[in-house]
This record gives sequence, structure tokens and C-alpha cells, in this order.
Amino acid sequence: MTEIKLRRGDDVGKALRRLKKALGRERLFDELKKRRHFQKPSDSLRKKQKEARFNAMLRQRHADL
Repeated sequence: MTEIKLRRGDDVGKALRRLKKALGRERLFDELKKRRHFQKPSDSLRKKQKEARFNAMLRQRHADL
């Protein structure tokens, strides 16, 4: 679990910003977005393949330049 220690005289807003930054580095928000709705394994595989095709197309396009 992520902890942010408040220092004496620290602003609560600054502490919240530090907490959000720490959680972002741990990719917690990405995991929450993924788990918000169930995704079938076949759908996740299809999405992964689509991303791979797109990245291959981009690599090919930039290799020609």
C-alpha cells in the first residue's frame, strides 16, 4: 500500500498531488480502469493482436523513410 507522510506545515493539496503521482508510478489507475468492466479473454487477445498489427504498420512506415 502506498503511503505519503505529511510533513509539519505541509499543505493537504500538495500531499494529495504527491499521492496521485505515487499511485500513477505504480500504474494503479491503469489497473483500476482495466478492472472496471470484465473483458473476455478472446476480446483481450483480439485487442492485443490489433495493437501488434498497428505497431508493425508504424514500424514498416518509418523503416521506409
